[in-house]
Amino acid sequence: MTEDVLVIGSGISGLSYALKIALRHPEAKITIVTKAQKEETNTKYAQGGVAVVSDFINDSFDKHIKDTLRAGDGECAIEAVEVVVKEGPERVEELINWGVRFDQSTNGIYDLGREGGHTENRIVHHKDITGWEIERALLETIQKFPSIRLLTHHFVVDLITEHQLQSKETSDQLSCYGAYILDTETNQVIRHLAKITLLATGGAGHVYKNTTNPVIATGDGIALAHRAKAAVSGMQFIQFHPTAFYSNFDGQLFLISEAVRGFGAKLRTKDGELFMNRYDDREELASRDIVARAIDNEMKIRGDDYVYLDCRHLDREKFLQHFPNIYEKCETEGFDMFRDLVPVVPASHYLCGGIDVDLDGKTTIEHLFAVGECTNTGLHGANRLASNSLLEAMVFGHRAAMKTAEYLIDKQFKEVDQMIPPWNEEGMTKPDELVLIAYCRKQLQTMMSELVGIVRSDQRLQLAQKRLHDLEEMMEEIYQKSLISLPLLELRNLVAVSRLIIEESCAQKENKGTFYNKDL
Repeated sequence: MTEDVLVIGSGISGLSYALKIALRHPEAKITIVTKAQKEETNTKYAQGGVAVVSDFINDSFDKHIKDTLRAGDGECAIEAVEVVVKEGPERVEELINWGVRFDQSTNGIYDLGREGGHTENRIVHHKDITGWEIERALLETIQKFPSIRLLTHHFVVDLITEHQLQSKETSDQLSCYGAYILDTETNQVIRHLAKITLLATGGAGHVYKNTTNPVIATGDGIALAHRAKAAVSGMQFIQFHPTAFYSNFDGQLFLISEAVRGFGAKLRTKDGELFMNRYDDREELASRDIVARAIDNEMKIRGDDYVYLDCRHLDREKFLQHFPNIYEKCETEGFDMFRDLVPVVPASHYLCGGIDVDLDGKTTIEHLFAVGECTNTGLHGANRLASNSLLEAMVFGHRAAMKTAEYLIDKQFKEVDQMIPPWNEEGMTKPDELVLIAYCRKQLQTMMSELVGIVRSDQRLQLAQKRLHDLEEMMEEIYQKSLISLPLLELRNLVAVSRLIIEESCAQKENKGTFYNKDL
């Protein structure tokens, strides 16, 4: 198949980018591929909202920039921060024009929330399901554009670069020509050639046992880019959300939004003691890295599996107006938030690093763009400021679309005819037991959680390197002999991303933001 633009991922980054291309080039053939249902994205699970300056009386671009830089702990790229903050309001207005319904007060002004690390109320939101509302509006809007095709249950195996060309041409500048994509319903690999390819694949939360991310978040875009020799950085900076609903089961945990603490909720130990005042003068409104480490430390000191979130003192009517879904979820788990303390635990939430891109979303590979959580734009530095991620996706999605629109007019694209098939199914079989893939994935997640978690050490990282080497060998043996499948490809990507996290953690010699090594 041949497209003008191939978009990998159907969250806010991929959808907004595709819409911008369709608006400027109605004749362009745009294909969006996603490995699950079209709405199953990290965007869908974003609760809090979008951090954007809209109240220019009490707030300002300068304040938002300073809050972002403070959270990023000296690792932010100032140009990226300024671009995102200053271009944010216009991008939010576009969302509204596409049908996103942000909450307003009775006088028609945005109902602005506040989260950890922010010095002003600036979070625009739709109750406590902002991501779901954005995803809904964008999916409805793309249906109006016949030039956009959306393929569900399609998983990218590898990008097409010079590595797969039959010719012996070499160049310092690699180019991307599309991707090999597995139709997981027919189990056929299809070659998708494209002039421009965008990676918008979200994060990598399922590197760990417990995460707030959906099951699709397996670091696919980062692994694809890394195998294609694109530059990747900042992988040691992983944000753990302080307050995921505690569960005895591994996997995706329900997120209790940071906005709940912004609303006034307090953290207590299992014996009822308040503790955040011992860690930061902002207490519960400190940035996520500080709150997550404080909870982790209290749990380790006391030997507890969780701490409590206390909402009992909050205004019931206003709370239910802002957080109806969070209240309902806790109630189904047997906790009345106005009567009971709610058990919470930190969980892997957001990857601050990723594929290196410039201010137009261009990677180090020609004709390959990347937007969203899979990237390292320089906005987040060592720690993402709450609710900056949806804003980043919109701003960089727009800038990448504008550059792509220029390319489609001005660029000359190489014709690619003969390719080396990357997978010869002759002689390959399905794995005798899928339990081997499940076992490797579980072992990987356990190892990363225990050795490369919120608090790391030199000894733990050295042990993680050894354990990962064994898992890499086992995975590679299965991969070389087996017909490819979604579970196997996800394992391959999780292993690759884990290697990047461990290597950059070993190279990091200073505690910054989300990264903390107790031996430094």
